[in-house]
Amino acid sequence: MIVRKLVLASALALVAAVGTACGSGDKADPAVRADGSVDLTRVTLRVGDQKGTGLQALLTSAGELDRVPYKLSWSQFTSGPPMLESINAGAVDVGGVGNAPPVFAAAANSAIKIVTAYQAGVDGQGIVVPKDSPLHGPEDLRGKKIAVAKGSSAHHHLLTVLAKAGLKWSDIEPQYLQPADALAALSTGRVDAWAIWDPYTAQAEQQTGARILVSGKGYLNGDSFYVAGDKALANKATAAALRDLLARIQRAHTWANEHPEQWAKTYADLTGLPYEVTLTAVKRDTYRDHPIDGPTIDGEQSVADIFAAAGLIPHKLDIKSAIDTRFNDLFSGNP
Repeated sequence: MIVRKLVLASALALVAAVGTACGSGDKADPAVRADGSVDLTRVTLRVGDQKGTGLQALLTSAGELDRVPYKLSWSQFTSGPPMLESINAGAVDVGGVGNAPPVFAAAANSAIKIVTAYQAGVDGQGIVVPKDSPLHGPEDLRGKKIAVAKGSSAHHHLLTVLAKAGLKWSDIEPQYLQPADALAALSTGRVDAWAIWDPYTAQAEQQTGARILVSGKGYLNGDSFYVAGDKALANKATAAALRDLLARIQRAHTWANEHPEQWAKTYADLTGLPYEVTLTAVKRDTYRDHPIDGPTIDGEQSVADIFAAAGLIPHKLDIKSAIDTRFNDLFSGNP
């Protein structure tokens, strides 16, 4: 009898525990009203940013951070790959990256999705060399030490340049460095070249006299993306705030194209980069937002394919599995 009572008591305790757990998991989101609408004042959107893209600076300069109905929490990253690691971990909701980071994230089965696309030019994407370098063409990169941020858009650019020159990844000595370390390595001669993007390309040109050995022209389509975490997209309130932020980014892009000097000044003030550097980058990297359409998906698939063919990701990918097109309507009318 005692044993039966203990078993019954344990069973009842288990049922109570399960009921409590279910109740807490089903707790209503305080930002979602009873009628299903979202109270954005109760939402905090966590945004990743890079010095090289300057999203916070751009939105500030364009006036798009005035009267935002939700709270914004900003985190700074040196490049796209560590930002996507943070998004996958659930510490950040959304951030802007180049074309390669989503490929590496998808290859690692990260819980992320590409949600919008834009082009920002290809002239500022460059493989730069010291001004007195004996290198004069892509074929001269054979056997050279080349700095590059692993999994970045520059990584893809370098790979495409090598392939077009008939070189393999194994024909060079890649030095995986983040931008600040790579600039120092180029300046001191520890590397022969540096694959990088603006404004760092402009910084290398103006501060060290580096020259662009080869730009992105003829190698890249210029696409970059905003990427969000699966958890953020699944949350109605966070997704609503994200939709508003993406619309603000589109308007800020249009503003920047029309006010390059003003944008470059704010960019310089908020990042600490010289005005001449940011102005060069701004003038050659204008924005064009566009929906995630067939050509966009095909272009990103080609990025995944070249990394897979080079053995730089473990397997071939279907990039469609890492894309969410729910926000396409925001950009369908953009020229």
